Amino acid sequence: MRTHYCGDVTEGLLDQDVEICGWVHRRRDHGGVIFIDLRDREGLLQVVFDPDRAEAFATADRVRPEWVLKIRGRVRHRPEGTANASLNSGQVEVLGLEIEVLNQAKTPPFQLDEDDVGEDVRLRHRYIDLRRPAMQHNLQVRAKVTGFMHRFLDSHGFLDVETPMLTRATPEGARDFLVPSRLHAGSFYALPQSPQLFKQLLMMSGLDRYYQIVRCFRDEDLRADRQPEFTQLDVETSFMDEDQITTLMEKLVRELMDEVAGIQLGEPFARMTHAEAVERYGIDRPDLRIPMELVSVGDLLTDVEFKVFAAPANDPRGRIAALRVPGGNALTRKQIDDYTQFVGRYGAKGLAYIKVNDPSAGAEGLQSPILKFLPDTAISEILKRTGAVAGDLIFFGADKAKVVNESLAALRVRVGHDLDLVADEWRPLWVVDFPMFEYDEGDGRFYALHHPFTAPQVDSVEAFAAADPETILSRAYDLVLNGTELGGGSIRIHRPELQSAVFERLGIGEDEARDKFGFLLDALDYGAPPHGGIAFGLDRLVMLMTGASSIRDVMAFPKTQTGACLLTEAPAEVAQSALQDLHVRVHKPQKG
Repeated sequence: MRTHYCGDVTEGLLDQDVEICGWVHRRRDHGGVIFIDLRDREGLLQVVFDPDRAEAFATADRVRPEWVLKIRGRVRHRPEGTANASLNSGQVEVLGLEIEVLNQAKTPPFQLDEDDVGEDVRLRHRYIDLRRPAMQHNLQVRAKVTGFMHRFLDSHGFLDVETPMLTRATPEGARDFLVPSRLHAGSFYALPQSPQLFKQLLMMSGLDRYYQIVRCFRDEDLRADRQPEFTQLDVETSFMDEDQITTLMEKLVRELMDEVAGIQLGEPFARMTHAEAVERYGIDRPDLRIPMELVSVGDLLTDVEFKVFAAPANDPRGRIAALRVPGGNALTRKQIDDYTQFVGRYGAKGLAYIKVNDPSAGAEGLQSPILKFLPDTAISEILKRTGAVAGDLIFFGADKAKVVNESLAALRVRVGHDLDLVADEWRPLWVVDFPMFEYDEGDGRFYALHHPFTAPQVDSVEAFAAADPETILSRAYDLVLNGTELGGGSIRIHRPELQSAVFERLGIGEDEARDKFGFLLDALDYGAPPHGGIAFGLDRLVMLMTGASSIRDVMAFPKTQTGACLLTEAPAEVAQSALQDLHVRVHKPQKG
């Protein structure tokens, strides 16, 4: 139906006839001459209709926004002074010779150039929202990203292998989406949280190098960078250690960002242990663009009478950390109160602070309600450790280490953005040497920090069994970019006796392990190679590359934060006969 896309009509086609198809972006009537900006996937093109061609002019006169047209016309230069440098086709226009209305359109619920349209309206009319140039751009970038991934991994000997969507539940840390079976009454499939066990089995099958751009499903609480269904690049390889895997994946990310988005990440990526990341930034995915760090000061405050500080200072699981805010002295009391309320979301009971007027004057050069509780020696050392200078402000977190780390890590990011302290650059980081386990005080037991198939950094079962679980490090690694976790992976356990020891340490008995993972344990008995891998969140990666604020803006048909699809009104009730076929009875919660 067409010879060219709108955005591809340029000066190279001058004086040629073209046929174009698309949507009416806008229509303008200027002194008896009608201008139509026609839009398709590749961009906008200005078409001019004059009264000399009465039939075409009459049709152009009645068209309205979002009508679908086919136009034949002749390419010519725009009049002097009317060129549009922001458009690929901005140096030319098309003199309309013929016009055909392919379809009319009702007035859309919002204009495509509106910026303040509610997300619920956008998602309910997603087919219109996706017409916006920004959304078209995002999905084009996404397609380029997946295309590059295929080419890169194919060229490095990886095989694209599909794994099942209907499987059984595996422990990935989130709640499963369940699918009832019609043929096996009372039994359920689970949609995969990841292809973790299957890709390990592929390594045991001798495939050597596997990848898949795969859909994953997790029934968890949602936020800007989470969806109940999402896409990841899943990679697994045999006979490679963590340094070899991270080096190859770093090459993939560096070349991807350069080719698709023109972003230079530099070489090599920085590396930091998990312990150092948590100590300096309170979190295992630090945004290195923000020049503020946490400084531990609990050892200076063990003997103070101020219980808010004394209790965590003397608690083995407690922490007192200081966060110096450059120029923070200018913060108002209202702003500080707002930040206090903000950290409360993370369990913090308060937010102590010191304003630094003149650090050389000791306590006399400071302002704070807590100064009366602190000895001069502690104040002096705090100023020294934080490097505070005149005009700075120091925030304090004092509580269980988990609360302090989470609250001050979030505060660091919030203040960094509020005070415009975020450097305009890209700062990738490999975080390594993760703890093998994390202790849950509520349950009084240990859980795998990643998953129970991650290999520890101890080689023998005896050494693993004798070690303090809180000191055992894993062979895991995460890639972080500007505070966003892009991907994570690990070397896997390939010896059955060590896998059994890890299960035992996690409180998973032999019978339970056999019931849940019998197929994996059997496979380990038949000669499993050393193997490891990684998975990258495709949606998050594209979000960063496009500058989108949410992964919903880089997905064609996302869900809301409650997991609903406003377009199709899913989830929805189904017919009773369908439930009967599936051997399912629905019990609705009682109202009131």
